[in-house]
Amino acid sequence: MIDPDVSLASTLATERPVAKPRARLGLGALLAVAIGLVVSQGVMVLMLQGAGIAGLGFLIPLTLAFFLALTYVMSFSELALMIPRAGSLSSYTEVALGHFPAILATFSGYVVVAMFALSAELLLLDLIIAEVYPGVVPSMSIAYGVLILFTLLNLLGIDLFARLQSALALVMVIVLLALGLTAMTGSGSQPALTQALTHDWNPLGAGVLTLVALAIWGFVGAEFVCPLVEESKQPERNIPWSMMLGVGVIFVTIALYSIGALFYVPQEELASAALPHYLFATALLGEGGKLFLVIAAATATCSTLNTSLAAIPRMLFGMAVNGQAFPQFKLLSKRFNTPWVAVLFVALITGAPVLLMGDRPDAIGLLLLAAAIAWLLAYIICHLDVIALRRRYPDLARPFKTPFYPLPQVLGIAGMLVSIYYVSPSPEMTASIFYSAGAVLGLVSLIAVLWIKLVMRKPLFTPEPLEQVLAR
Repeated sequence: MIDPDVSLASTLATERPVAKPRARLGLGALLAVAIGLVVSQGVMVLMLQGAGIAGLGFLIPLTLAFFLALTYVMSFSELALMIPRAGSLSSYTEVALGHFPAILATFSGYVVVAMFALSAELLLLDLIIAEVYPGVVPSMSIAYGVLILFTLLNLLGIDLFARLQSALALVMVIVLLALGLTAMTGSGSQPALTQALTHDWNPLGAGVLTLVALAIWGFVGAEFVCPLVEESKQPERNIPWSMMLGVGVIFVTIALYSIGALFYVPQEELASAALPHYLFATALLGEGGKLFLVIAAATATCSTLNTSLAAIPRMLFGMAVNGQAFPQFKLLSKRFNTPWVAVLFVALITGAPVLLMGDRPDAIGLLLLAAAIAWLLAYIICHLDVIALRRRYPDLARPFKTPFYPLPQVLGIAGMLVSIYYVSPSPEMTASIFYSAGAVLGLVSLIAVLWIKLVMRKPLFTPEPLEQVLAR
């Protein structure tokens, strides 16, 4: 029986971690996190498919998605510096909206996304290796080998993570920019398409706006710097700037990369191919493009996985400190001060869909778009947090304040809702996408309700006092 006077959550909350994080991450390391999580293989695939569907007109939804990304960057910057805790979105939301939205937002936007998007990343890497080097390695061995390797590396501490992430992000951006610029200047080893840009630049007309939902996927994830706020140097400057510079670099990189592909691959092939980045690299550089692609694919997947295994466990760590998740997530390794149980948990849920899906190319788009729904829901809650906290604590000092408040939040919420509505690129995929996302989110909601009512013994939608959260 649970003692009605003393909840398990309050008892567990008295168990403090063995050590507090130290500030080790500067602007360069945080910028690498912001870029490295976003520019993934999934982004490489979806952006080329968008360019195939809309041609040069894809720059319209890409630009709109960039401005939508700036709205969530501003909201996360304000919240992260107002409530600088590793729990990130869960800590912000429990103060703004209550425990149920806090748990739902964090699990939907990050833990569920890890299940879907990281699994898709590993599947893509395995498929690319199999395409370039058929029969050389057993199926799925690359996916699981990379997952195990980066799990072990993240167990060794934040210093090693930062050095790895900076190198991976730099190589990845250079490779993608090189592909785009080589194609646009006609410097490839193969001839460019003579008709590439001579026809209607925007064949979809106003219908191109429906691709904002696809384009926004190219910018989600820069906020992964926020769970690292307690390990950041000069967070008041470096947290906002790392995200803003990150989405700016991403916009330029994706734009050049997508436009470059139109010079060498017919639009209809880009739109329909499961591995359009493979078509682009080989059309541009011939056989030499295969090695180039393997480098790009490997650095993109490793960078995304490395960032996720650093940031998501720290979100779970913060939730455990808040009493919103299993207390085991608070456990830190004595030598490296890493949340080792949380790291292993994220690795496990990432590997499970890979095992279930196998090497099915058709599963990748479904996984990515289901993840997009969950992520956009988290962004909507983030914008609502800013609005709620501006009302509850209007006079509180904020190291970063959203310019033109509340316009970015209102536009961000509207844009995310529209993006969810148009998330499916075809009617055939709509049911599967929403069923997959809905089933997982429904399960998360049920678990959250049971945890809050039976373990935490707290109301679902009553916000916690800010002073209490900051004192933890």
